[in-house]
Amino acid sequence: MGFHTIDDMPALTGKRVLVREDLNVPMADGVVSDNARLRAAVGTIAALADRGAFVLVLAHFGRPRGKVVAADSLTPVVPALADLLGRPVAFIADCVGPVAVAGVATLKAGDIAILENTRFHPGEEANDPAFVAALAANGDFYVNDAFSAAHRAHASTEGLAHVLPAFAGREMQAELEALEKALGNPEHPVAAVVGGAKVSSKLDVLAHLVTRVDHLMIGGGMANTFLAARGVDVGKSLCEHDLAATALDILARAEAAGCTVHLPYDVVVAKEFRAHAPSRTCNIHDVAADEMILDLGPAAVEALGDALKTCKTLVWNGPLGAFEMEPFDRGTVALARIAAAQTRSGSLLSVAGGGDTVAALNRAGVTGDFSFVSMAGGAFLEWMEGKPLPGVLALERGTA
Repeated sequence: MGFHTIDDMPALTGKRVLVREDLNVPMADGVVSDNARLRAAVGTIAALADRGAFVLVLAHFGRPRGKVVAADSLTPVVPALADLLGRPVAFIADCVGPVAVAGVATLKAGDIAILENTRFHPGEEANDPAFVAALAANGDFYVNDAFSAAHRAHASTEGLAHVLPAFAGREMQAELEALEKALGNPEHPVAAVVGGAKVSSKLDVLAHLVTRVDHLMIGGGMANTFLAARGVDVGKSLCEHDLAATALDILARAEAAGCTVHLPYDVVVAKEFRAHAPSRTCNIHDVAADEMILDLGPAAVEALGDALKTCKTLVWNGPLGAFEMEPFDRGTVALARIAAAQTRSGSLLSVAGGGDTVAALNRAGVTGDFSFVSMAGGAFLEWMEGKPLPGVLALERGTA
């Protein structure tokens, strides 16, 4: 994996730098309600501005599908980013054409501006060469700092890297370096925690991981599918019974690859899917017909923790139970805290990603203790599947 970073850029005073960031943040009543992605963008933007560049931030917001949709304007993001940067941020009402050219002309060296939503133009998602050229006309250099959009071959995420000198921003660099350490060239033994509701959504992830890791720890609803495939009666638990053969195939591949698959042998069950529903802990073979599995049991968590303590590297995607509801968050929280303690002690490199995963780690209060936590959703999942990411490949080709 080779790519240039912003540290490799030449003198930037007076140069126009197009910086692709992920500003697609949650909003509530017209105000940014979670600024995590904005905080991630600050390092790159500030560094470029401090070097005297015209920093022109490109981003998408929502799914306007090539049309101007007022509700998807980036204007509400401007004051939130300015607050985090501690310096003014201008807004330019288009990302291409006369409006963009005129807006850029009002800036001076070291200024920062957000250009309007790239997805207001159909050429963005189509990666249309004419739209790429129109974007590039406003820049001397291109910096991609949006790993979360790197799985999309769009004009602002992939096309620009072919027509302007291309570099990875601070967040992109950190993400790629962390992922390389986690799965690209990890220190073994490697553990992967994969949870979530359905096996069908992570078939490619599981098939890829069994060839890359030493321990595959499966939780959440998808564990029920594996248990059922092995003949366990999971009651009325969420389960994809039609994928039994697929689950058995993944288990066979794991055995052939020398990967140990960990499934729960005690679970927390309830008759209702709601917070604080009456529950009990039981062996997997004792789940009643009217009960559903909603979390790992304490013995299963302890066993996973013991296995994790033998590992050097961990990659985590997905919760182990119905973590959004007490008391069914206990398994996820407990294992997350074990991983965090191992990371703090210096014995484990831990990388986690995905929306539910980040929420679960926040719930456990350990997000800051993991080695790296990715805010990317689809891109992180495709990376776990072993798929090439267009936005990353374009940066690597730019080093040739």
